[in-house]
Amino acid sequence: MSRTSHLIRRLLATLVTVYAVVTLNFLLFRVLPGDAVANMSRVPGGSPELTAALRRQFGLDLPLWDQYWIYLGRLAHGDLGVSFATQEPVGDRLAEAFANTLPLVTAGLLLALLIGLVSGALAAWYRGGWVDRLSTNVAIAFYSVPTHFLGLLLILLLGGYLPAQGMRDEFLIDPSGAELMADLVKHMTLPAMTIALIVFGQYTLVVRSSMMETLGDDHVLTARALGAGPVRILARHVLPNAMLPITTLVALSLGGLIGGSILVESVFSWPGVGRAMYEAVVQRDYPMLQGVFLVLTVSVVTLNLLADLLYVRLDPRVAR
Repeated sequence: MSRTSHLIRRLLATLVTVYAVVTLNFLLFRVLPGDAVANMSRVPGGSPELTAALRRQFGLDLPLWDQYWIYLGRLAHGDLGVSFATQEPVGDRLAEAFANTLPLVTAGLLLALLIGLVSGALAAWYRGGWVDRLSTNVAIAFYSVPTHFLGLLLILLLGGYLPAQGMRDEFLIDPSGAELMADLVKHMTLPAMTIALIVFGQYTLVVRSSMMETLGDDHVLTARALGAGPVRILARHVLPNAMLPITTLVALSLGGLIGGSILVESVFSWPGVGRAMYEAVVQRDYPMLQGVFLVLTVSVVTLNLLADLLYVRLDPRVAR
């Protein structure tokens, strides 16, 4: 019953948060300075009549309360509106951009997690020594480097060997599935490396801190006394007990990286959510921005909920 009640509380809190995000997302783009419709009408031959017609077309001439209920009704049917810039459904453009961003962010996150787990475990096992100092300082250094600077540096160093722009080679003629996958992996390597090098530092520090606390527990000391090797102790006794903070950090990182990939996708011209957000800001495409913000915030809230559920799975005491 404690797990069930915990799940119900978390679901209710998530629903309330999503509703608050939807409301704030609607209001945010109604109070911003500037007017996207007015910008659209500033073309040769533009007139006040054109501005009024555009407002009627996009429903901006209605009272705010009516616009809010129309917005909620459309959301209930999965309709995120129509882009001001391209006149295409926002949902279709976001689905394509999200499908491009997700594998890039996932690859970068998995690589960062692998590097962070190894470097953090080594730093914890050899705490106080040169390995600990080297791992910690390298992690902090990469975490402090600006994202766009690191991306440009990788292009200068590896751009002659790996593609540095886009996500596919437009000159591939009738490629097979294997060739398409290999081409995608090559184009994804540099941006995924940029994400991994920026993110792995926080994993290193969290893994080191969590493992140092666990290394002093009685069951670890017993395993050492019984002659267990370092790899066995770390893999079977230390890492599973240090997974709680790592689980939370991974969930938060994934949600944050999806929205925080603007600089990476802009540097490498990767057609994902971050680049779509950048282009929407430049074009004052409010429906597109509204859709991007909504998808990103709902993604973060959902991933937080999944992290809470994993918490209960890993440590049932959380639900008590």
